[in-house]
Amino acid sequence: MIHAYDKVYLDKARTSLGRMLDFAVYDLAYDLEDFFNLFITSGVARRFEQGDFSLIAGMSGVELAYTVLEFSGREIKRVRPGYTVDRSEEYWTGWALAYYQWETAMSFAEIVRYVPIRTILSLYSPCHEMDIRQFCDKMTELYRAAKPETNLKSLRRRAGLSQRELAALSGVPVRTIQQYEQRQKNINKAQAEYLVRLSRALCCSVEDLMEKVV
Repeated sequence: MIHAYDKVYLDKARTSLGRMLDFAVYDLAYDLEDFFNLFITSGVARRFEQGDFSLIAGMSGVELAYTVLEFSGREIKRVRPGYTVDRSEEYWTGWALAYYQWETAMSFAEIVRYVPIRTILSLYSPCHEMDIRQFCDKMTELYRAAKPETNLKSLRRRAGLSQRELAALSGVPVRTIQQYEQRQKNINKAQAEYLVRLSRALCCSVEDLMEKVV
């Protein structure tokens, strides 16, 4: 998996995202879901997940929250940050989610489309006491349950093609297409020639065919 930024910055990114959500909820009085939607629609999330160092390493969580409001065109009312005695559930949500986004290289928008931010929050107990890998496994389980179809199958159906028609159009054997769609074969390890043929037939990029979690 190719990550947008080096692991050396991961701890700072996790702390910043956690603090951003904690500050937004407890100091700015935003609803968690509403603020996370602002994070995504403002474009700040995209910059963050792409490794914009001015965000992931150059800002505190409080500064990150204000940046989200600024790029969302919201009124910015400066308040004195408070600090909870223990890490809040919202802090943990951002802290854990930042790791999962880095690990999978999925966008934040893609993740919460299938696993809503409130569902992630609900994983606080008992996941906050577990290794982060167990949290990631649970997230992948929820993501796969909410999105059972592979990208290949979704793109093929969107194009209005049967497996046999796609095989004829792309030159990729129909059995191979079936195996990719049923996850009997990992499309991420497919022959480059097959990926190019499928992407051309479906008018998409090779990256669109890749599965972020397998």
